[in-house]
Amino acid sequence: MPRIQAESNAAQRALTQRRILDAFGELLFTRGLPGLTMTDVARQAGIGRTAVYNYYADLEELLIGYALDETGRFLTELKDQLAAARNPVDKLAIYVRAQVEDLSRRHLPPGPAMRAVLSPSSFAKLGDHVGELNAVLRDILRECMDEGYIPRADLEELAQLVLGSLAASANRGQKDGEVDASPSSDPMGEPTSPDRHTDATVRFIQLGVGARFDDDRRPVRA
Repeated sequence: MPRIQAESNAAQRALTQRRILDAFGELLFTRGLPGLTMTDVARQAGIGRTAVYNYYADLEELLIGYALDETGRFLTELKDQLAAARNPVDKLAIYVRAQVEDLSRRHLPPGPAMRAVLSPSSFAKLGDHVGELNAVLRDILRECMDEGYIPRADLEELAQLVLGSLAASANRGQKDGEVDASPSSDPMGEPTSPDRHTDATVRFIQLGVGARFDDDRRPVRA
C-alpha cells in the first residue's frame, strides 16, 4: 500500500481526503452510484477501508462531501473567469461553456436521484451550493438586461430555461477527446466534437435569451 508523504499531520490528512474524493469521483464517472461501496472507494484510492471511515461515516456523507467539494471548486474557478469578461454576454458564454464542460466531465447523479439517496438535511446542504451557482446565472442575465444586450423578461423563468437547456445538452459520461457519433449530433449525421458541441450550445443559449451580434460576432445592444 503506497504511503502518503506530507510535511505535517494536517497536510497528510488533507492529501488523504483529496485522494478519497478523487477516487470516489472516478468511480462515479466509470461505474455510477448504484452498487458502489466504501470498500470500492478505498481500493481505488489505494488506502485501507478503515481510513476512509475516518473521514466519512458512510457513502451518503462521502457523496455530499464530494458534491460540495466539486461545486465549491467550480464556483471559485467560474468567478475568476467571469471577472475578466468584457461584457455580460461574454459572461453568459463563459457560464454556459463552464457548465457544459463540467456537466459532461463529472458524473454526479441528477437532482431527483440525489434527493432519493440523500437525507433531507444533506440534500439541503447541496441545494445551498447549487442555489449559489444559479444565482450567478441570474446576476449575469440581469446585467444583460440592464445594459440593453437582451430584452426584458421574467428573470427566474429565463434562468430556468437556460438551466434546462444546459442539462439537456451536456454530454454526460463522454470523456475528454471522445466524439459524440449519435445520429442527432449534426444535421447531416456527422460526428460532433466536444468543442463544436459546446460552441453550438453557447450560441444557442445566447440567441435564445435574445442576444444579438454584429458581423464580427461581437455582442451589440438592442
